[in-house]
Amino acid sequence: MSRVTQAAVRADLSRLFRNFAPQDWIVLGYLGLLNVTIIGAKGHGASKSALQMGALLGLGTAVVFSVRLRIFTSGFWVPLVYRVSMQGIVQFSYFLLGTYLPLVNPRCLDQNLYSFDKLVFGFETCVWADAHITPLTSEWFAFFYFCYFFLLLVHSVPIVLFSRDERLLSEFCVGMIVLFSVGQTVYALVPGFGPVRALATTFRHQYPHGLWLDSVMRAVATGGAKKDIFPSLHTAAPTFLTLFSFRHRHLVPFRYTWPVVGFFAANIIIATMFLRWHWVIDVAAGLVLAGVGWWLSVELTRFELRRRAKLGLAPSLPPVTWQRRRR
Repeated sequence: MSRVTQAAVRADLSRLFRNFAPQDWIVLGYLGLLNVTIIGAKGHGASKSALQMGALLGLGTAVVFSVRLRIFTSGFWVPLVYRVSMQGIVQFSYFLLGTYLPLVNPRCLDQNLYSFDKLVFGFETCVWADAHITPLTSEWFAFFYFCYFFLLLVHSVPIVLFSRDERLLSEFCVGMIVLFSVGQTVYALVPGFGPVRALATTFRHQYPHGLWLDSVMRAVATGGAKKDIFPSLHTAAPTFLTLFSFRHRHLVPFRYTWPVVGFFAANIIIATMFLRWHWVIDVAAGLVLAGVGWWLSVELTRFELRRRAKLGLAPSLPPVTWQRRRR
């Protein structure tokens, strides 16, 4: 390869990576880590899990490069696919963790987490709540636990698909990507099933059947990753949404919704322990992750907006626009 060609390649790579945004590095780094850790794993489903993780990495890479190489930068479909993919791929990977987590780390640290709670906090919420299980309390907290998915949906769809506020959009996307990428990575480092299994023989009361409780139990049994307890993303995500909504409370609809989001978040957090899915330390770690994710979303967005303006780069999240057909 001639020096001129080498210089051209270096220039092209420099332009490519200069166009990268924080969410690109985080998503591709997260997917790359999943692929590295699954290499060499042995056990039932190892090959299938490796193919699934490889496919996600390939999809994420294709989407990022198509935008950062400026192959597609405007219009409707490609910017829309990019926005959805950056957040959607990370969250979708959760549904593959049921096979992935036992392969990369077969250990179970429930007893360690329980011992930590007793030593540091002096109590375990699910143990205390065992005496307060009634049809009313069970349905109340099951309803809010289920609303976690609704809370994510009503924020993600309008912001990711329709927001034109670059700062707001970036803070939301970067924050959510940080939460789920970090949280789902740490699942593999601190695996456990939670009190529902570890303390099964110590609980004296069973949950009564109910519409919301049965729905939650079915959802967890069919779609849960099983060893996904530390940190609690059921704590981190609603807390982040509360902080995000409060920060943007000068805007509609956050001016009116942030107290409602906060109320739902508080009940969801309690529900994770009442329903025996999480230890207290899981929730504490989720709160820390939410705070760090919110701070990073603000700081990384501030830095990126200034950097792109200084270098004359296109927006980090390409705008979705309709292209009118020429007559």
